[in-house]
Amino acid sequence: MNCIFLDSIAPEMKALLLSQKPQEIALFFWDELNEVSQAEKLACADALLTTAYIVGDAFLARAPKLKIVQKVGVGTDNINTDAAGKRGIVVSNVPGGNANGVAELTIGLILDLYRKISVLDRETKAGEWSMWKYRACSYEMKGKIHGIIGFGHIGKRVAELSRVFGTSLLYYSRRKAADEVEKYYNVTYMELDELLQKSDIVSVHLPLNSTTRNLLNAKKLSLMQLNSVLINVGRGQVVKETDLYEALIQGKLAGAGIDVWSSEPINASNALLLLDNVVAMPHVGGGTVDAATNIFKISFEKILKQLSLGTLSASHSEIH
Repeated sequence: MNCIFLDSIAPEMKALLLSQKPQEIALFFWDELNEVSQAEKLACADALLTTAYIVGDAFLARAPKLKIVQKVGVGTDNINTDAAGKRGIVVSNVPGGNANGVAELTIGLILDLYRKISVLDRETKAGEWSMWKYRACSYEMKGKIHGIIGFGHIGKRVAELSRVFGTSLLYYSRRKAADEVEKYYNVTYMELDELLQKSDIVSVHLPLNSTTRNLLNAKKLSLMQLNSVLINVGRGQVVKETDLYEALIQGKLAGAGIDVWSSEPINASNALLLLDNVVAMPHVGGGTVDAATNIFKISFEKILKQLSLGTLSASHSEIH
């Protein structure tokens, strides 16, 4: 069973990946192959593993034996799922595999913005003693209203963690959750506009598609409270970055924590990077040893299941 890992990978993560690999799978690393070897291995590949590598129709056409493209993560926007389906290729992901890591980063970004952790770190290391400087604009999560946009695996885990800090929880999702789910997570459903108007904290946990692209634009951002903070750990293009920048410099929002960007790696000239009330991260929401171990293990299990038993069909790929 021939499998290719398409993305560049650090040595430590490569070792972790290999530690989860079943013996039945022969694994090759795209970056380690020359052009001729790449063509040869792709022609014989039964499975592909990808994190962010673009897998389009032309690429799939070079892999006639391919049976499954396994996303090492959640969002499949880097994979042409329609083209894969037409070729009888399963596209699979790992829903919830990194949910806890992303949720913990969400809380971390909220705390950073509320308590000015990154700013104070920089100033203290530069010799400043800002003991009193930010007290009038620092907050606690307790008693705040946290609006969660997207209530899948990550959104639910965020709700669990945020509730521990004493927040009240609102959520907006494409589908309203069942009553028993709302009761379990102690959340209240609201339409997007109302959620934005009422929330002190708004966190985004949405995939990128035709309905979510630029969902949070100038009009929507203008609904948010003046002292509110926005966290985006979903996909960069869900929030229109130029509109977010304008809202921040005009004081319409107190701050933003951003882990995902409209173009990645982020352009160094992106104006958001110049703002002290922006905490910028390089798409590391699920970037923990714990999450990676879990995701690698499940990814290989899905590949092995498909190649050995053919239990996933191209018409029923496991995309969530």
